[in-house]
Amino acid sequence: MLRAVLDANVYVSAYVRPEGPPGQIVERFLRDAAFEVILSTAVVDEVLRALAYPKVRKSNRTKVEPELWFEDIVMLAEFVTDRQIGAVSRDSDDDKYIAAAIEGRASFVVSGDPDLLALKEHEGVRMVNPRAFLDLL
Repeated sequence: MLRAVLDANVYVSAYVRPEGPPGQIVERFLRDAAFEVILSTAVVDEVLRALAYPKVRKSNRTKVEPELWFEDIVMLAEFVTDRQIGAVSRDSDDDKYIAAAIEGRASFVVSGDPDLLALKEHEGVRMVNPRAFLDLL
């Protein structure tokens, strides 16, 4: 079974545009259990912060509060402990995704973030964009 860490922007994009690749990825997780989602407290905190942005809340086309929408994902995800890794990404704020992937034995970090995608791979974890991950599913 594929295991992946999705970054905050993937969740926000999935919420705002459910028909786009990030939305299709989340749908495949929720409806088909097509892969396992790995989360850590640091990742959840960032996602909740991003979902609380006014422009995200305003774009609510699903008519479901973003926190309630994300709660379904949290309930079905596998949690790992936050761990520190050395500076890996150009943006050290992104290292939490790589750390969660390593801790959760995930094969992928799914992100549109150029800093993460530039890494391509770290300790066996591949960095891929949502379209590439959707193609893998």
